[in-house]
Amino acid sequence: QVQLVESGGGLVQPGGSLRLSCVASGSILSIYTMGWYRQVPGKQREFVGTIDRNGSTNYARSVKGRFTASRDNAKNTVYLQMNRLRPEDTAVYYCNAVLGPDIYWGQGTQVTVSS
Repeated sequence: QVQLVESGGGLVQPGGSLRLSCVASGSILSIYTMGWYRQVPGKQREFVGTIDRNGSTNYARSVKGRFTASRDNAKNTVYLQMNRLRPEDTAVYYCNAVLGPDIYWGQGTQVTVSS
């Protein structure tokens, strides 16, 4: 079992930055591929990016060049650095941990981009 807790969300102006954190407990994070997703009310959860256990990353086209995923296995934590934020980035952001057929999700953190 893996428990994930996201933090770092909040209100930011367009063009600003936020860094989200996802702390894992209950297992060794280093063996998991970690993902970031986001969801707005009434829409399906949307892929944002992933970082595998070797540190290789993959991003949605809408965030590529603005968002960066990283991980600190010693702290059992993954991060999502979000720069040049846009109003359309407003959503609840979730992290997940994937190992084979097992997928675990955090509870989400709200990001609001507004002036």
